[in-house]
Amino acid sequence: MTIRLHDTNARQIRDFVPLTAGCVSIYLCGATVQAAPHIGHIRSGLNFDIMRRWFEYRGYDVTFIRNVTDIDDKIIKKSAEQGRPWWSIGYENERAFNDGYDALGCLPPTYEPRATGHITEMVEMMRGLIERGHAYEADGNVYFDVRSFEGYLELSNQDLDDLRQPSGDNETGKRDKRDFAMWKTAKPGEPSWETPWGRGRPGWHLECSAMAHKYLGTAFDIHGGGIDLVFPHHENEIAQARAFGDEFATYWVHNGWVTMAGEKMSKSLGNSVLVADMVKQWRPIVLRYYLGTPHYRSMIDYSEEALREAESAFARIEGFVQRVVEKAGPVEAAVEVPPAFADAMDDDLGVPQALAIVHTTVRQGNSALAADDKEAAVARLAEVRAMLGVLGLDPLDPHWAGESDRGEDLHGVVDTLVRLVLDQRQSARERKDWPAADAIRDQLNQSGLVIEDSPSGPRWTLGPR
Repeated sequence: MTIRLHDTNARQIRDFVPLTAGCVSIYLCGATVQAAPHIGHIRSGLNFDIMRRWFEYRGYDVTFIRNVTDIDDKIIKKSAEQGRPWWSIGYENERAFNDGYDALGCLPPTYEPRATGHITEMVEMMRGLIERGHAYEADGNVYFDVRSFEGYLELSNQDLDDLRQPSGDNETGKRDKRDFAMWKTAKPGEPSWETPWGRGRPGWHLECSAMAHKYLGTAFDIHGGGIDLVFPHHENEIAQARAFGDEFATYWVHNGWVTMAGEKMSKSLGNSVLVADMVKQWRPIVLRYYLGTPHYRSMIDYSEEALREAESAFARIEGFVQRVVEKAGPVEAAVEVPPAFADAMDDDLGVPQALAIVHTTVRQGNSALAADDKEAAVARLAEVRAMLGVLGLDPLDPHWAGESDRGEDLHGVVDTLVRLVLDQRQSARERKDWPAADAIRDQLNQSGLVIEDSPSGPRWTLGPR
């Protein structure tokens, strides 16, 4: 068994060899909490949740760090616009992110450090870089000298002569316009912390280098994040950490965007779809299926049609699970997933190929049900539950227990009304008035309900939209 991952730095899929046998250390760039999350933000956490689950299935002890960037230019700008404290905005949106992760079934990280809780570590890193000749102070700012680090731009594969480094306001005193800010001098009214170079606040890149060092040490296995973070964020993290003396990450893994009409989903573009709104319109488990089942490196172009397709696909899986449980009672997940599923997951987390095995197994299970082969149906459900468990999509998992299709509060009321209609249909069937029975079923189908006749009586479910 060898897990293989696409390493952005190597530009190829590599065999995963952990630094410590049996252990995996992962650092994921988490939320910048200037606003509530859209589904593009949550996709990254979901993709790495599946990665973590797969490593744990393969027997690894996983340490998973997902940071919170609770101070940066955007948060300060929002604070000024809204007349609210920066920490109030950050905490409110941090909770919104965690609500989104929880709603979609992401396991909590081992640690979730906030940037503002690690100023001491950042000062220590800057001091070390200045002493080593990789950084310098100017006008209360501290900059990283990119020309001092030989491996700069290897991750993003750029030429230093052509580099356009993003810069913020008040970044004065640079020796080279390509140098980037590690620490920014305080402006009147802005949050700030005391340092040997005066009061100021950290740069985004420094925050992650310092927190990764704090929680994972001088070397760790995997650094993850969205593909848009390759430059400048991850490139600058590498420069700081390695110039400081850390080996830093062995593998760099990046997930694709969620787009809308081909454009990256972004609040600044006005095309974002908030998670809090989506979970009111769609079942969270369906959203997880939609966002988590494409390959993590692929782009997802958002559309309601695609979500409806995901809803229908998951309904086929869920319907099989429900039918077997009705027939045979509770079924435990198998200890091992089918070999073909494992092969797909080992190959750069090939979730689409693995999901095809899930659907094949569901079809086999449905055939067994049709043939009244209870033993085979139960065996297939055990395999399906094992596979869905790895993907975080097992409808029988306690996390999803009690989740209603569209509004738990209305389920009982709707069930009572539907039962009255189904009783009328049953009476028509008993008197062999088949046209009347079929007409009732068709009317229910047109209203969005799917009626199935099971050994325990008719059952209704909500159909696709």
